[in-house]
Amino acid sequence: MTIQTRRLLGTALLLGSLLTGASQALAEAVLHRGNAGEPQTLDYAHISIDIEGFVVRDMFEGLTIFNAKGEVVPGSAESWTISDDNLTYTFKIRDNANWSDGTPVTAEDFVFSMRRLEDPKTAAEYAGILYPVKNAEKVNKGELPVDQLGIKAVDAKTVEITLERPTPFFLQLLAHYTALPISKANFEKFGDQFVKPGNMVSNGAFKLEAHVPNDTLTVVKNDKYWDAANVKLDKVIFYPIDDDAASVRRFEAKEMDLVYNFSADQIKRLRETYNDQVHVTPSLATYYYVFDNREPPYNDVNVRRALSMAVDRDFLAQEIYAGAQLPAYNLVPPGMPGYGDGPVPDFASMSQIDREDKAVELMKAAGYGEGGKPLNIEIRYNTNANHERVATAVADMWKNTFGAKVSLVNLDVASHYAYLQEGGKFNVARAAWSADYGDPENFLALNVSTNTTFNYGKYKSEEYDSLMKQSYEEQDPAKRMEILKKAEEVLNTDQPIAPFMNSANLWLVSSRVSGWEDNAVNEHLSKFLSVSE
Repeated sequence: MTIQTRRLLGTALLLGSLLTGASQALAEAVLHRGNAGEPQTLDYAHISIDIEGFVVRDMFEGLTIFNAKGEVVPGSAESWTISDDNLTYTFKIRDNANWSDGTPVTAEDFVFSMRRLEDPKTAAEYAGILYPVKNAEKVNKGELPVDQLGIKAVDAKTVEITLERPTPFFLQLLAHYTALPISKANFEKFGDQFVKPGNMVSNGAFKLEAHVPNDTLTVVKNDKYWDAANVKLDKVIFYPIDDDAASVRRFEAKEMDLVYNFSADQIKRLRETYNDQVHVTPSLATYYYVFDNREPPYNDVNVRRALSMAVDRDFLAQEIYAGAQLPAYNLVPPGMPGYGDGPVPDFASMSQIDREDKAVELMKAAGYGEGGKPLNIEIRYNTNANHERVATAVADMWKNTFGAKVSLVNLDVASHYAYLQEGGKFNVARAAWSADYGDPENFLALNVSTNTTFNYGKYKSEEYDSLMKQSYEEQDPAKRMEILKKAEEVLNTDQPIAPFMNSANLWLVSSRVSGWEDNAVNEHLSKFLSVSE
């Protein structure tokens, strides 16, 4: 072979290699996912909102997970058994469940993670969701050591969890991010810094590659994941954009494949252009305003009831959300299994005009409004075009009904909820709750006085607390639901919060995305999705 021939052959091989590399790069399956805000953290022990859950659950997998339809199915556990008294759950972890560094996922990882969550030193905001686990509440309050928590490793791949009481929705709880595992060995190595790129190891379908706060968060396929062969995406890039208009523009420019929580006033226009790429899905969720019950005048039930009554829910649902939301008067959304139609406050059956007249009477009885003390109200909300329009409309309603002077304050979603969870004082604040599991307790527990994280307004009622306590002790399902309804009746009377609407999930889903399923729990793991050019 001549030197010239070798050179030609070498050039051909090099060109072929470059073409192959270019082809592989072009073939990379990347999902561009709009996420409506920057996560406060990637530590599952300190997250509490959906945009954080979307990211974390792509990287970490619990014993159970929600499938594309929103149904609970096996995750890291391939199977489980439940004792006859429904108090002991024994899970078999998959033999091929591994961390992204190749080490096996063990029962001890789950024991360590749940103990860490309930350890008062961790100060996990969502620790209460796992209180059905034996001794969890006492451990979390520092009354028992963490090794008394009702979870143990039977062997390397078998974990046993014992409950305080039968909990029909426990398998759903285990799909929640509070029940996610972290690698014990990795945490012992890095401590709280385990969440950083380069430190983090995960057991889910994806692993963290890069995180540029307020810009992008990138996860890549985890080839050590037990079901990696069925994961069709190579990479998911999350964009934490809370500007609705900017998100829609990027979707229309085909820069993003998914957009979460776009502006509702765009529904008609978007449907005309994008048809079935526009998804408006009823959800088990409630949009509400909470009053700071610690401070006057909001510690006066007459003031709270008056403000709540003066809000025209039909206007908010129809005019601002274009019918994508439904008017609501009570906290527990319709469709909750076993609950039926929950109680509503006495003013729900009145016309809006009659409500406003009654509201004026209540406000005068409290000494505020025309002829009384001035009413100055600050409404706090997280940055979002829909929330801004709701706040502006509510401000006008309160101004027109009571002569109130209303100002608006907004923060990004992570800062807004962090302020409320940390006990910051306010007048009125926007909030919402989506079901973590299909039981009314998930909503009603928000207002228990001992719920220091999510009882934003610091409402305290001995009657309410007593009824909730009874509900935890009642084993008859029908009787338990009746107790919960009585508790909601107390809320309806006291109005520590003002429910406005039952929410819908608003998504834009590109036609290049396959595997998407609308579901009421609003869970959409990227592992079930694929993209095409």
